[in-house]
Amino acid sequence: MLYQVREAQRAVLNPLSSWAEAMSQLYSNPYSPYAYVPFAPRMAAGFELFHRLGKEYEKPEWGLKSTPIGGQEVTVVERIEVSKPFCNLIKFERLLPAALKKREADPKVLVVAPLSGHHATLLRDTVRALLPDHAVYVTDWLDARMVSLSQGPFHLHDYVAYVIEFVRHLGPDVHLISVCQPTVPVLAAVSIMSTLGDAKLPKTMTMMGGPIDTRRSPTQVNNLATEKSFGWFERTVIHRVPGKYPGAGRLVYPGFLQHAGFVAMNPDRHAESHWDFYLNLVRGDDSDAEGHRKFYDEYNAVLDLPAEYYLDTIRTVFQEHRLPLGTWDVPFEGRTLRVAPEDVRKVALFCIEGELDDISGVGQTAAALELCRGLPKAMKQYMVAEGAGHYGIFSGRRWREIICPKIRAFIREHA
Repeated sequence: MLYQVREAQRAVLNPLSSWAEAMSQLYSNPYSPYAYVPFAPRMAAGFELFHRLGKEYEKPEWGLKSTPIGGQEVTVVERIEVSKPFCNLIKFERLLPAALKKREADPKVLVVAPLSGHHATLLRDTVRALLPDHAVYVTDWLDARMVSLSQGPFHLHDYVAYVIEFVRHLGPDVHLISVCQPTVPVLAAVSIMSTLGDAKLPKTMTMMGGPIDTRRSPTQVNNLATEKSFGWFERTVIHRVPGKYPGAGRLVYPGFLQHAGFVAMNPDRHAESHWDFYLNLVRGDDSDAEGHRKFYDEYNAVLDLPAEYYLDTIRTVFQEHRLPLGTWDVPFEGRTLRVAPEDVRKVALFCIEGELDDISGVGQTAAALELCRGLPKAMKQYMVAEGAGHYGIFSGRRWREIICPKIRAFIREHA
């Protein structure tokens, strides 16, 4: 019923939000006489804030139209390389001019985006920084409410199978970068490929802020997953998609519940941010106001997760710790295989953590270095980004100026 209640709420808020947007324009547009009445800036700011608090946020565009290469601005075209029921493998194709054709040999990178609430576009800054020196592919996960029931369920082991399929499609010269949640299925995928002696193993895997072993430096997110029983998650956060969507009837962990959880982690910070936005609008500080809009356009855009995948992740990763304990069995290609990171011997590993990460604590990602004990020391690298929180390790100044250059060098060292 909760999903239906939310839809009824949206039916009320959507027209009110549109009205507030129109009123904001009425009090701010220079061609409107109301823009010159006393308190017009405050009225416009208040209505815009109401509009943004009440509106529904759609998936943002990637917006990556070009990238600088060799002193030239090169056009970038986004296209679907592989289409799957729950994910599109996106290629950001660089249309290189004749003078830059040698850059076609740049390393091939597959960025495995999280399926944990936000859209893959959250990694826009990650992709932007990689594009000048790499051929970039990204897993663009679909909103489960838009996937028909006829496509069947989607489990955590299906995620692992998707990663293996994408790696095989891109060939043995690809480099993997996983951000947050996908570090677990990516390590599982590479482990299984190594166990099978797959000829198309990736060259490297870079893991950033992921829950490989959540027993280390547990965060508020980890504690919630262990304090509540598995049955509590089944009963409380899983709901059925209403009839208005293509995925009607599918059981999901709804995006609006995830968003409420995100906000609840730091309610004071979000309240302060919205108040600052209002004050910036009143003062006419368009630069800071626009920064707020861009951040929350991304932050407030969420997707539904398939219930099977979400519950598998709760049990396997956060409650039973099957990966670090060596008890994770994955069905793959008609048989069941044990995930054995010790079988990884040819894929270089780089683990990156944020000093102030409040999602995946320091040490959780580094656990992969110990699990991959078959790798020689020369093929392992570790970094703690000082002063970086969870988002800071893949977005922002520290990512662009400190972390990305390290990844670039690591990829070339092992290419």
